Amino acid sequence: MLKYHLIDIYTFIFGMCIGSFVNVCICRLPESTSIIRPGSRCPKCHIPIKWYDNIPVFSYLWLRGKCRGCRSAISLRYPVVEILSGSFALGVYVTFGFSIEAMIVFLFICTLLVVTFIDIDHRIIPDLITLPGIPICFIASLVLGKITPLASLGGILLGGGSLWTVAWGYSLLTGKEGMGGGDIKLLAMIGALIGWKGVLFTIFISSAVGTITGIIVMIGSRQRGKLAVPFGPFLSIGAMLYIFFGDLIIRWYLGLTMYG
Repeated sequence: MLKYHLIDIYTFIFGMCIGSFVNVCICRLPESTSIIRPGSRCPKCHIPIKWYDNIPVFSYLWLRGKCRGCRSAISLRYPVVEILSGSFALGVYVTFGFSIEAMIVFLFICTLLVVTFIDIDHRIIPDLITLPGIPICFIASLVLGKITPLASLGGILLGGGSLWTVAWGYSLLTGKEGMGGGDIKLLAMIGALIGWKGVLFTIFISSAVGTITGIIVMIGSRQRGKLAVPFGPFLSIGAMLYIFFGDLIIRWYLGLTMYG
């Protein structure tokens, strides 16, 4: 029993370490700078961060959320992303064990985390992630063997085509851009891995969660006419829910419609 608990702990720590790299990608990809060099440094004073100040979560708590050099505040997002990454690593291990499938799913989720926080910060989803991500996810779906190549292609076409149609229709009716091309490419990438059924699920969940969130934001905002809620995070949430709980949620929903 102790052995399995230790594996869970090691898996969580490994996931947090990957989360530290996810933070680097979130910060540097929008700026088109290298995610390898230079090493981690304070965004304010640009002093390189020592390895003992770069331990996931622990260093943030030890330094009380401040840079050791200039004492400027470090965003709470850094430990949040590390904890999320660790939690997903543990969730993937519990669900899929140590396997090729687990590795692919975890890398996919880490990619969605990068997309989510970049979209929140900058209202963009970099083509550097989604354009190569579409063929990579298609190949990954073949490796996993959970869906057919035709289902993967259907996911790409349905994912990209459905949002493109919505964006085109909104632009035609209002003369304004309502959905960015980044969302279209993101859903195509998601569809490449989880197929057209996963795309339908993702669209349903992301629309529901996005609508509820938008209403809450509107109620709490004084600038109701100028709100722009990024949709990428909701697409990511929908895809993650499908990976872990898709079948369970679908069976629950069908049970409600059949007997409710």
